[in-house]
Amino acid sequence: MKIALGTAQFGIHYGIANTNGQVDKTEAESILAYARHHGVDTVDTAIAYGSSEQCLGEIGVDGYHIVTKLPEIPANYGNLKLWVDNAVQRSLKTLGVKSLSGLLLHRPSQLLDPDKQDLWDLLIQLKNDGVVKKIGFSIYAADELDELWGLFKPDLVQAPYNVFDRRLDESGWLKRLSIGEVEIHVRSIFLQGLLLMNEGNRPKKFDNWLPIWRKWENWLSQNGITPVQAAVSFSLSDERIARVVVGVDSLYQFEKIITAASNTGLFPESFKINDERLLNPSFWSEL
Repeated sequence: MKIALGTAQFGIHYGIANTNGQVDKTEAESILAYARHHGVDTVDTAIAYGSSEQCLGEIGVDGYHIVTKLPEIPANYGNLKLWVDNAVQRSLKTLGVKSLSGLLLHRPSQLLDPDKQDLWDLLIQLKNDGVVKKIGFSIYAADELDELWGLFKPDLVQAPYNVFDRRLDESGWLKRLSIGEVEIHVRSIFLQGLLLMNEGNRPKKFDNWLPIWRKWENWLSQNGITPVQAAVSFSLSDERIARVVVGVDSLYQFEKIITAASNTGLFPESFKINDERLLNPSFWSEL
């Protein structure tokens, strides 16, 4: 199963389409049990996701491949090795695991900071010590890799990728990473839920892109495909992608996604756009 369970909603109220708020522990238990039953073997979390790691640790994640992320290193980090080691050890303890399948940098551009020249070597040491299996980057745009690639060789890269946002492929990085035998995980396949919303419940500030929304909705209607089916199938259909990370705020929502995952032959025509104001959620507050 290429679907991986994203757990930002287990620790914070996340997602523009999230009307349920943070997932409570009982619901999280049900989601994890359902995931395990359906062959989902990877759980994605992060130190920055509030109480997500704590929730997962209390429920128990034995048998899952756990990928977590180091947050942006603060200005007053002190000793870099101590900061990294303490952060990782806290995560291991909180999650209740002895090692991690993946450890990603939430701000990989910090590798280029003059005072953090040892950061990558520290991650390699954690890998050599068996604390983590794979190290890498969590990026927001493919062009982040332009400066990093020649200096650091990640084992794993996580990036946004969806029906509208083809930048990872269009830039050539999806091919380059695949050829370089880098494991590729994609997220934001629903664009934080925008791809699942209709004109009636989508925030008005996104009406700037009304023509493409209507094109998308008309295509779905004409082909008898739900937006969940189309979005999931689009990402699953690319063999270069190892895991498709989906975040959910209810068991019902996760069930719909897993059901849609069986329809891997269905995916829409190109709706690709390059407008970062829509593709990058960090710009949404300015709309």
